[in-house]
Amino acid sequence: MSKIFKAYDIRGVFPDELEATDAYSIGRGTAHFFGADSLVIGRDARASSPELVEALIRGVRDEGVSVIDIGLVATPMLYYAVDSLGAGGGIMLTASHNPAQYNGFKICREHAIPVGEASGLIDIERISSERKDAAPAETRGDLTTRDVVAGYVDHVLAVGRERPALHVAIDCGNGMAGVALGAVLEKLPVRTERLYFEPDCTFPNHPADPLKAENLVDLVSTVKKTGADFGVAFDGDADRAIFVDDTGRPVSSDLVTGLLARSQLQQHPGGRVLYDLRSSWATSEEIEAAGGSPGVCRVGHSFIKAAMREENAIFAGELSGHFYFRFSPTLVADDGIAALIALIDLLGREGKPLSQLVAPLRRYSTSGEINRRVGDPAAILDEVESQHASASEISRLDGLLVRYDDWWFNLRSSNTEPLLRLNVEARTQERMEAERDRLLEVMV
Repeated sequence: MSKIFKAYDIRGVFPDELEATDAYSIGRGTAHFFGADSLVIGRDARASSPELVEALIRGVRDEGVSVIDIGLVATPMLYYAVDSLGAGGGIMLTASHNPAQYNGFKICREHAIPVGEASGLIDIERISSERKDAAPAETRGDLTTRDVVAGYVDHVLAVGRERPALHVAIDCGNGMAGVALGAVLEKLPVRTERLYFEPDCTFPNHPADPLKAENLVDLVSTVKKTGADFGVAFDGDADRAIFVDDTGRPVSSDLVTGLLARSQLQQHPGGRVLYDLRSSWATSEEIEAAGGSPGVCRVGHSFIKAAMREENAIFAGELSGHFYFRFSPTLVADDGIAALIALIDLLGREGKPLSQLVAPLRRYSTSGEINRRVGDPAAILDEVESQHASASEISRLDGLLVRYDDWWFNLRSSNTEPLLRLNVEARTQERMEAERDRLLEVMV
């Protein structure tokens, strides 16, 4: 099964790489690894999900562990359920933004603490292989069902207090955001333009990956045509959100982090706010200006959630559109719908259009993330580091981070492919382009 076990989750093409027998084994392996009394299980709307979830539940119960089945949900709803129901962990059956033929599993411990390659996923892979043919427990686990929508709605609305009467365009991309969003919107005085709310994980309108500009075309068009105050697009399992301002221009998520930090810090003055190391200088500057304590962290939800717990952070943001909230003393989670509530709260507090709020943050020139397939990523990282030995700051926190007084860059390897990912920022467009091009010459 090693092909389907990734750095942060389990994912593969159904049924060529991932089939029901794998789901059964993973259920047994996860239940045995946790040793908990109960696990929460949810699923997305992919055609393969009913067959896989039946095998997964059977595997968990065969280990003598009870299952709380919460049905069709978005991933943040599973995180909420694990914590609120006091379960020993959870398994979300989803392949997020991947195409329809994929499926997979996101696994978390109690209080929705993520399980990744460095925190148990390797052990689960091993135990899954060992337990797949073992005799079932003498007493199988129970199976109960729970509807968590109403509780989740109250939970996510608590992220923001302001309720301005806005006009919002929302693109669910036929993913899982629509499962809870209708009930959330009923509690808000907003007028909406709703695109692709019906869960259909064949993704008939466009892929549910809002990081790609081509998947925002319908949302941008709707914002411009209807005069909406802003737009939001969710990924397939609704743990990410990408925003579009009132002019139809997408807003980079690092800048959204800086903006949302304002309202979160008004509710939690002086709090710690984290951002991933690819973020603009403007992000940390906005956090400081709002009275917060900014901190940089590695890319990846398991790293960011761990850092938030260690540093008692109130909020964090990632360039990929993940926004992380401290919902309670025990629950830290990424949630795209919560990010929507937080932005509504911000606009209510500020009383200005999103385009006006974000304009001052676009004060530096950025390259955006550039991906290059290379022969030897490690060798290139070493070579680039040697070329910049005189920089004011060099860090290997995540890949290679190099800072000068007037520009910086981060160069990271992909976890799954021989790719290098480059982000460059400078105080001027000319400097950014010159340094970007010099780095790209080495990335071969």
